[in-house]
Amino acid sequence: MQKTLSVIGLGKLGLGMAACLADKGHYVIGVDIDKKVIDAVNAGESPLYEPVLSDLIERSRGRLIATDDYEKAVKQSSVIFIFVGTPSEQDGGFSTRYIAPVAAEIGKHLKQTADFKVIALRSTILPGTTERVVKPILEETSGKLCGRDFGLCYNPEILALGSVIRDFLNPDVVTIGESDKVSGDMLADIYTATCENNPPIVRTSLTNAEIAKISLNVFLTVKMSFANTIAEICEKVPGGDVDKVSEILGCDRRIGRKFLTGATRYGGPCFPRDTKAFIAFTRQIGCQALLANAADQVNDLQNGRIIETIIQKVGPLKGKQVALLGLTYKPDTDIVLESAALGVTQIFVQEGALLKVFDPAGIENTRQVLPGNSIEYTESIEQCLRDTELCIVLTPWKEFKQLTPQDFIREMKTPVILDCWRLYNNKDFRDGVDYIALGVEGSRPC
Repeated sequence: MQKTLSVIGLGKLGLGMAACLADKGHYVIGVDIDKKVIDAVNAGESPLYEPVLSDLIERSRGRLIATDDYEKAVKQSSVIFIFVGTPSEQDGGFSTRYIAPVAAEIGKHLKQTADFKVIALRSTILPGTTERVVKPILEETSGKLCGRDFGLCYNPEILALGSVIRDFLNPDVVTIGESDKVSGDMLADIYTATCENNPPIVRTSLTNAEIAKISLNVFLTVKMSFANTIAEICEKVPGGDVDKVSEILGCDRRIGRKFLTGATRYGGPCFPRDTKAFIAFTRQIGCQALLANAADQVNDLQNGRIIETIIQKVGPLKGKQVALLGLTYKPDTDIVLESAALGVTQIFVQEGALLKVFDPAGIENTRQVLPGNSIEYTESIEQCLRDTELCIVLTPWKEFKQLTPQDFIREMKTPVILDCWRLYNNKDFRDGVDYIALGVEGSRPC
């Protein structure tokens, strides 16, 4: 059964969800304060870089509209999803300074409606936020009672930038923290009809859903930091190869292969800040998050590990002509926040290296963060490599995976490559290229 739904907050994740729901036949009202976003969506265009999103928005014209009108969204929708940002506080926790006014605005218009509506919070928050912050605001501004006059759910997103559409339509699990059964039923019906892989739908309390969301991301950071520790061990033990070790570990069903690659630091808008928020929250309630602390500390060491590997191979960096391939924290996104490349680039600049950088999507975002005459932003892989003495592959974009030894030999002055993701760790790179693979013992041509 098709419904009218609202999504408040048309960022990368919120707009992706709205487009998926509209593409599945629902009438979706997207609410945002950014006029450029509103105009682009209503023109059938994507204002954001995210694979497949443009196609969905174009296909959904007439079913997906964008507006800044809360009243229209609340009055016409049966379910209102809140998908606004929760910036980090100084202590590492999450701010509710965007959620609180949104809840108040919803409550104001909820007061004028007689229908039972469900408000579903999707943003990343600390445990207790839905019950202690969102619920009181909704009840006070609407004059209504949660669980009787309206429903409230915490329905956390588990979406990765670069694969938002695929992840939303094919989730591993749908988590619904519910204030009441009717609200949970309404959300479950939407996901049952929308998801393409028949995922498990776990229904629980608001608090358990909140704890599960932040715990999931922190568990993954622990796993990634452990993989990076294995990679460092393999670099120092004769014959060590992190890919072989991870393959063995990943075959154990209790562990699994994902997030065991062992490469650069984890970055982006979620993993680093979620780990710090988890640590801050556990400190507040008198618990110790020793594993999360360790993951965070290991992550902070990774850029230094890359620099150390480079200096051991090529000596002092001052005056070196260096090509950096990859600026974003992962492929298929333009986000450079907390990426390994940003940290490595800053160190190279401090050491006096002459940098040329290229990324398929992250150039402009990096330029805003790291302006300066010591960085040359190039428009192609070839231009980036030309006349350089060292190349570092920092992000595993598919465009980089397709490179051959001849591509490096033809353009570089001295083809020395540090491959942080072992994209070229094979016999093709025996001749003419001095190849170093992070996570593999020895600085050798492969």
